[in-house]
Amino acid sequence: MEIREGYKNSDVGIIPIDWECKDLQHYFSFISYGFTNPMPTVLDGVYMITANDINHGRIKYETARRTTEEAYKYLLSDKSRPKKNNILLTKDGSLGRLALVEDEKICINQSVAIIKPNEKVYPLFLKLLLEDSYYQKIMIDNAGGSTIKHIYITIVNKMSVAIPQNISEQIAIAKTLSDTINLINGLEKLVAKKRNIKQGAMQKLLQPKENWVIKKLGDISEIYTGKQNNQDKVENGQYPFFVRSQSIERINTYSFDGEAILIPGEGNIGKIFHYINGKFDYHQRVYKISDFKEGYFGKYIYRYISEYFGNHAMQNSVKATVDSLRLPTFQVFDIPFPPKFEEQVNIATILSDMDVEITALETKLDKYKKLKLGMMQNLLTGKIRLV
Repeated sequence: MEIREGYKNSDVGIIPIDWECKDLQHYFSFISYGFTNPMPTVLDGVYMITANDINHGRIKYETARRTTEEAYKYLLSDKSRPKKNNILLTKDGSLGRLALVEDEKICINQSVAIIKPNEKVYPLFLKLLLEDSYYQKIMIDNAGGSTIKHIYITIVNKMSVAIPQNISEQIAIAKTLSDTINLINGLEKLVAKKRNIKQGAMQKLLQPKENWVIKKLGDISEIYTGKQNNQDKVENGQYPFFVRSQSIERINTYSFDGEAILIPGEGNIGKIFHYINGKFDYHQRVYKISDFKEGYFGKYIYRYISEYFGNHAMQNSVKATVDSLRLPTFQVFDIPFPPKFEEQVNIATILSDMDVEITALETKLDKYKKLKLGMMQNLLTGKIRLV
């Protein structure tokens, strides 16, 4: 393979000519793992970080236990007491997760390794580099153990890594990736917040009031299963084909044209709900709820079913090799209705608007996650230079 000008071959692939490829141990002054002795636990004290407390690139202080200041000082050595800008690596159980130590005083147990970067590397850059899929694969592929896997720090410290010799380039790469990661984290929090708001709105709006009327689903709709099988699906078919999964397949026939709710009778019962208004076909183990009687709004029924049918389904499923639902389970499901049709429409519209907002945010989040992946592949290998 031809190597373009300004690049060279290395143990980790083609890298810029002014980058170096050396063992990881060349870039740290110390690597070890934390305490193995029992530590006292208190409600307010020094955080004790385990592998379970490191996820999504950060320390989850909210899940960590705490120990006393005295135990931190006198029962531990420096190998269990990381300092700011040290890197933590989960080595037992959940492998390869990383976090950069911040200002909080912490200690670590034996499930976590501590890496103390030296002056040759910018700590955040090294942490991001080790999070790259290439290095993650090497660490996990070389993990040992049978029941519980372990990353061996004696192997990790000999792992070849490619790093810019220019600290300014390391900082530029780390800042660019960090900004993108912070944007993703912010979007994830916003999506979670919007989901919580929607959940609260659903519970409030769908909670029956004194003058609401309870109707059984079988009394206000027609409920049937389909006639098609999985093998009837057609790639790029003309119509939606509802099967026993969240994914919607395609097919070139349709057996119904109109408003309907589709719920699988097998598989993840009580967890998958589809709404459609148009032409479609459906599997023989998928239930179609349609032909809603006058005065009952289909989208309102869909919203109520999506929120409350799951528990009803689990309590009334037929226990066999695969849990399944039978027609009476659907027919006897109670739904409370506001006395005015317009109120059903308003409730469904509010919740639908919330869904649209959440879907837009999720689409944006997915876009930035893909962007981050591409940036890591390009910036951490020197394919794109920032200096």
